[in-house]
Amino acid sequence: MYEPIRTKSVHTPADHADDFPHRSREEELDIQLAGHLAALLAVTDELDLGAAGDRIAEQVARLRGAPPARHAGLTDAPALALHRRAHALAGRALVVAASRADTAVAILAAERMDAHTAAIAAATAPATPSRLVGAL
Repeated sequence: MYEPIRTKSVHTPADHADDFPHRSREEELDIQLAGHLAALLAVTDELDLGAAGDRIAEQVARLRGAPPARHAGLTDAPALALHRRAHALAGRALVVAASRADTAVAILAAERMDAHTAAIAAATAPATPSRLVGAL
């Protein structure tokens, strides 16, 4: 009555599923963490924070096995926007570092988040007068 299906289903596994390399979860997290740190390094270098950039570069080199490419590609973004971007990137790095139990990167990312939070607060704080009107 019905003709049988002669083609393979798309739901069946491929005949040669082992032909391509698979990465472990740890390897994937290393790649993701190195990417977040490299992006943080680019913003840190743009903000001209040399010592912090060097510490980040050390961790990227440890994760990738080679030192990162550092460039001075300036975006001409305001410092406040760069600090906000760096804060977000450090937060992402912190999440991945915690997930892979990398204490050194987690501490570094938390320190960078604190530093950028302070810079954002300083940039957005209202200017206080040095002397109150009517004060002696």
